[in-house]
Amino acid sequence: MAEKEFSVILGPRQVKHALSRIAHEILESAGEDDRLAIIGIRSNGDHLADRLAAEIAEMDDREVEIGYMDITLYRDDLMTNPEHPDIRSTDILFSLDNKLVVLVDDVLFTGRTIRAALNQTPDYGRPRAVRLAVLIDRGGRELPIRADFVGKNIPTSPKDDIVVELTERGGEDRVLLYRAARTTEKGSAGPESAKVGGKKTPAKKSSRSSKSADKSAGKSSGKSSGKSSGKPGKSGAGKSSSSSTKRGKK
Repeated sequence: MAEKEFSVILGPRQVKHALSRIAHEILESAGEDDRLAIIGIRSNGDHLADRLAAEIAEMDDREVEIGYMDITLYRDDLMTNPEHPDIRSTDILFSLDNKLVVLVDDVLFTGRTIRAALNQTPDYGRPRAVRLAVLIDRGGRELPIRADFVGKNIPTSPKDDIVVELTERGGEDRVLLYRAARTTEKGSAGPESAKVGGKKTPAKKSSRSSKSADKSAGKSSGKSSGKSSGKPGKSGAGKSSSSSTKRGKK
């Protein structure tokens, strides 16, 4: 089995700084007359939404409405998923009409969670605009969806895992990355495929040894054949022919 390497990519201080920067960017993008609504996607997105709203309240005196959304019933794999996901409450107790809505989630990956959130949003009104804020964007998109405010971009492979831990859920603020280790098959490389510096050294050694063996065998066979053929021609064949002529004369 392939083990996953563990690393901390954001600690408590980095998480705080990332959320503070996102809050500033949300305020900068909002117009003076915009009525701001922050909607956190459960789970983790709801806690991040609370923190962003608190950050914005410290920087600006505008009213910020906060809501929480559960997208389970809007998932595109709801009927095909063998597991039965927990359905949590959606708490949006105000209209989204003509408001600047900021959806908040912890990790953006394939984009399917955000697609479900966008499908659910019109149930609560017609916003003036919808923006997306995420703590981590790990790439790997399967839908044409992009975040407007990002805490940190972390390129990952589909086999990697990212876990966001928050104090509201009993942990500490940090983001963990589990990278899938590469697996190698034992015994798959034979002696001829062993490479040193990109060259197949065992194959060359065997070919050289076979060539030297062929050369030595050729030399030894040539010498032995030459000696054996030369001597009988002078001694054996000559004597027999002379003896036969002598006998004929007799």
